[in-house]
Amino acid sequence: MTYQFEDLRKACRTEWRDYIEHSFVKQLGDASLAPEAFQHYLKQDYLFLIQFARAFALAAYKSPTLLDLRHAKEGLQAIVDVELDLHISYCKEWGISEAELANLPEARATLAYTRYVLDTGNRGDLLDLHVALSPCMVGYGEIANWLNNRAETIRGDKNPYDAWIAMYESDEFQQAMHAEIQWLDERLADVSPARFEQLTRIFSDATRLEIDFWEMGLKQSD
Repeated sequence: MTYQFEDLRKACRTEWRDYIEHSFVKQLGDASLAPEAFQHYLKQDYLFLIQFARAFALAAYKSPTLLDLRHAKEGLQAIVDVELDLHISYCKEWGISEAELANLPEARATLAYTRYVLDTGNRGDLLDLHVALSPCMVGYGEIANWLNNRAETIRGDKNPYDAWIAMYESDEFQQAMHAEIQWLDERLADVSPARFEQLTRIFSDATRLEIDFWEMGLKQSD
């Protein structure tokens, strides 16, 4: 039997649905999300991106092939040289200065998720790390697509969060999402049933931590 990323989603169907269709996401889509909740999320997402970059640095260290090493290097470079600057600019539009971002404490949900990813990568191999990262790398693209297929979603100037949706529905992000799924599919095809169970646990844990990240934003918790 060969496995694919879709098998991870099916094995964690409830957690994945609760993540993709979370109240934070629904409210973001129908423009009812409190601005303070979105600002809190944006601040913590900046801190998350820094740890995400560290995870790609770890992926480079864990890479067994030159192809994997290049993949990790491209991910790290994209975050450090592009995504963080874009995030800082977007935060400024929401009244959040770069100085404020630089001095933020990490919320417990941010600490829990990012350190889980790094710990999983440290203890395991490159596939373990990618599976732990996949709810973010794949999930955000799926969330944008789900919102666009939802009748209640408001697009354009009437939704202050439209730019966020546009970011993850973009061709660039969607291509990156599909490339990650392809990478995972190629590696999962060779794992044993016992190994797949281990990876399912990682995927489930990481997805539940993503849910907690939405909850953190929604409740503006520290």
